[in-house]
Amino acid sequence: MDNGYDRVAVVTGADSGIGKATAVALAGQGFDVGITYHRDREGAEETARLVRGTGRTAAIRRHDLTEPVGAAAAVDELADELGGLGVLVNNAGTGSHEPLLEMGYERWRSILAVDLDGPFLCAQRAARRMVAAGRGGRVVNVTSVHEEYPKMGSGPYCAAKGGLRLLSRVLALELAGHGITVNTVAPGEIATPMTGQEDRPPRPGSRPGNPIPRPGDAREVAAVVAFLAGPTASYVTGTTVFVDGGMTMMGPQGASALDSGEWREL
Repeated sequence: MDNGYDRVAVVTGADSGIGKATAVALAGQGFDVGITYHRDREGAEETARLVRGTGRTAAIRRHDLTEPVGAAAAVDELADELGGLGVLVNNAGTGSHEPLLEMGYERWRSILAVDLDGPFLCAQRAARRMVAAGRGGRVVNVTSVHEEYPKMGSGPYCAAKGGLRLLSRVLALELAGHGITVNTVAPGEIATPMTGQEDRPPRPGSRPGNPIPRPGDAREVAAVVAFLAGPTASYVTGTTVFVDGGMTMMGPQGASALDSGEWREL
């Protein structure tokens, strides 16, 4: 197994939700962690406190992916401060709830900048460092079930997540010879601020349409990310792991259970 890469991870959007849980999980596995945030400095500081509570080192940078070229510099800054880079987790993202026919181009581009351009530029910077170091590494891109399954009102989000899936697979091919794996993790509905649930514990039985009838917990996603970031996942690359409680199995089954056309309304 390949386990010689730097025990330093950068997790984007680690001020709350999946990013926060991932930073803590990686710290528990012996990684020093670089944390980025957009607006919530206090949340990032709390994540850093939890990382340091495990005995690891944490560093923080602000990271505005609506300007992805400049924002990607945070990857190098954190790697320099922490003394290396072995893992990048592209977690930061944003969404939309607007019909495509009503969406302006600037709104479209702003979502793609955060959800696709930013991960590309961050992965490029991280991989260049990993290749130069010659010790291998891991890139894990957090996508969504919508990397494969569409959702009304989320056109640019779905386009970006689908694009990130194939970007990850091309990177997996190009970087495999350097001992660097690239995978995506595709969460379903997770109880985080992005889904309006403010990191509340998921309530059992609250999602009867899912085989596991509740939202996921951020720590359940973080556990999968941490596995893919770890040395034991050295033979896993170019794949997607869905963490969705079985949601994506419910296509025909779920459609047959609908008794109205309300799903067409945004």
